[in-house]
Amino acid sequence: MKFTWFVLLLTTVSLCKAQINHPKISPFSTLVQEVGFTEIKVEYSRPAARGRHLFGIAPNGESGLVPFGRIWRVGANASTKIKFNKAVYINNTKLEKGTYALYAFPETDKWQIVFHKNINHWGDGRNAYNEKEDALRLPIVPEKTMDFQESFQIAFDAIDHNGLQMTWHWGNTKLVIPIAVDTKRHMQDQIDLALKELPNAQTYYEIARYYQEQGLETELALEYVDNAITLGGGTYFYYRVKSLILADMEQYQEAISYAEASMELAQQLNKMSLYG
Repeated sequence: MKFTWFVLLLTTVSLCKAQINHPKISPFSTLVQEVGFTEIKVEYSRPAARGRHLFGIAPNGESGLVPFGRIWRVGANASTKIKFNKAVYINNTKLEKGTYALYAFPETDKWQIVFHKNINHWGDGRNAYNEKEDALRLPIVPEKTMDFQESFQIAFDAIDHNGLQMTWHWGNTKLVIPIAVDTKRHMQDQIDLALKELPNAQTYYEIARYYQEQGLETELALEYVDNAITLGGGTYFYYRVKSLILADMEQYQEAISYAEASMELAQQLNKMSLYG
């Protein structure tokens, strides 16, 4: 009996050592993007087309890899996850910060995109999926592309302080999902706090630069850059921002004067790459 148990133990250990870790046919990918003060993280697996018809019905009448009218996990293997560290707005609808499973219901002319609160389903959940657990569902019209994307790709594009586009591209099908963030409010909160404390020249400069870049509060921006110059002296970057603000106010002669002063100071400090 003891000998049999010993042989069984050796066999089990041997089998464990003999196991091979295969590479995944749909490799895992992590995508992290900062937009404004918000971080967006996507975790998904990337299936390849490998010559297969992808969406809907193939020309030969057979069902494609992703049938129309049925839930799709937006990738392969485990469900695709998307995480927001702050609330965002998708098609002008607020979505609270958190982690969601991404699902889709593809159709010929319009897809339903789902941000789902239950992230514990394997894959698409199929019969376990419950629409009542959707955090957000919205229609997206797919685009047909000339270029063919072999491996399913999620990407971010058209990024600025206030939002970006999340794109899904596979084969000749592409979806563009606009995501907006409230950077303006977060930035204004910082500005209000900084002005209540002991603002220095750099504080005023940073506020003026932000307002100028975003086309906000032009007169306040001019006041703050003047405060920066008063407290910190004339620097090429203070003068440069002031020239841009004056140009926004259509005070072109004065704008040119400050731009020239900025360039002269930059040249003295070998900082002309700013103007290159």
